[in-house]
Amino acid sequence: MDFPTLTTTASDASTTLPDPSLYRPRKPGILALDLGTTTGWALRFGDGGTTSGTMTFKPGRFEGGGMRYLRFTDWLVEIAMHAHGLRRVVFEEVRRHAGTDASHVYGGFLATLTSWCEEHEVPYEGVPVGTIKRYATGKGSANKAAMIEAMRARGYLPADDNEADAIALLLWATDPNGGRA
Repeated sequence: MDFPTLTTTASDASTTLPDPSLYRPRKPGILALDLGTTTGWALRFGDGGTTSGTMTFKPGRFEGGGMRYLRFTDWLVEIAMHAHGLRRVVFEEVRRHAGTDASHVYGGFLATLTSWCEEHEVPYEGVPVGTIKRYATGKGSANKAAMIEAMRARGYLPADDNEADAIALLLWATDPNGGRA
């Protein structure tokens, strides 16, 4: 197969090229997660900007229970692409659950997340719930309303406690004085 030959002329050389800094590789982001059927998330981009929200992974009426984890994996890929890669993932490490179902769902999300991170060579870290609450409110046993209020006091507008927890975790993870950046 013959490929066309590209020729340039003197007039082509005078064309102004775009600023090379526009083509620098972007720094990957940091993702913070409050894992569950309604997952709270917060993302710090490499340039310092942040975004957050919640994502629901409840199985549909005619779906098997494993579909939530497949959708979670697809969502992780989408977030990583949006962030130009992830350099770190932090998640709320829950050690006690209100019920058996919550425990099983959390375990499934945790297994899915950690295996995805291993496969993509993204460092990950679980942070105890009390550590996050203490960082955000000064009290390790703060309730959901206190977490939402603490994040609002810092200028964020979380939709619910899941998003508030994820924002607090992201702030902890990126705080050079308190958490780990």
